[in-house]
Amino acid sequence: MRIDIISVVPDLIKSPFEGSIMQRAIKKGFVDVHFHNLREYSTNNYKKVDDYQYGGGAGMVMMVEPIDKCISKLKSERDYDDIIYMSPDGERLDQRQANHLSLKGNLMILCGHYKGVDQRVRDLFITKEISIGDYVLSGGELGAAVLCDAIIRLIPGVLGDETSALTDCFQDNLLSPPIYTRPAEYKGHKVPDILLSGHKQKVEEWRDEKALERTKALRPDILDN
Repeated sequence: MRIDIISVVPDLIKSPFEGSIMQRAIKKGFVDVHFHNLREYSTNNYKKVDDYQYGGGAGMVMMVEPIDKCISKLKSERDYDDIIYMSPDGERLDQRQANHLSLKGNLMILCGHYKGVDQRVRDLFITKEISIGDYVLSGGELGAAVLCDAIIRLIPGVLGDETSALTDCFQDNLLSPPIYTRPAEYKGHKVPDILLSGHKQKVEEWRDEKALERTKALRPDILDN
């Protein structure tokens, strides 16, 4: 998989890719991530990529021309499965969507900034708009990092145990069951006996039961949907 990320401040997003799972995925060749500074595509002497919005109002708007130049250059070099715009009014990111995107070959992500982008960018180039929640950030960079993490960890071979991602929260529309590790007893609090029994089928039945209990208690909306 290749991911191209377009940003006004690309340095803001690089650090999450320089450690842990995403760094390992890049080093092992499972994913190729490239960052593109939008200011390099500006024709303005001051490398300006934003301007006042027509009709008045607070907040600057990212201009269509530098975005067009950047996206067009990248598209001339390869085909993209999706061109994603990170926006608070996009489709809410969930596990189903992460699973779907992890199967793609080439993705391009545009990080919004300021008040947002000229609507013509969304009309002409964007194939998918994604939000990580109903709130507004200073820019789309952090959201793009979250999206990439959710996608990259699902690529076969990235995680040490490929079955690990299959038992994550939301994969079966349930929250994960409680998990424990050593010691078996800590300050009077014991690990449930069933987990120490060695009976694989009963352990799985217990986990299924607890996952359903937790989901009903903490996220009943998932079951409703």
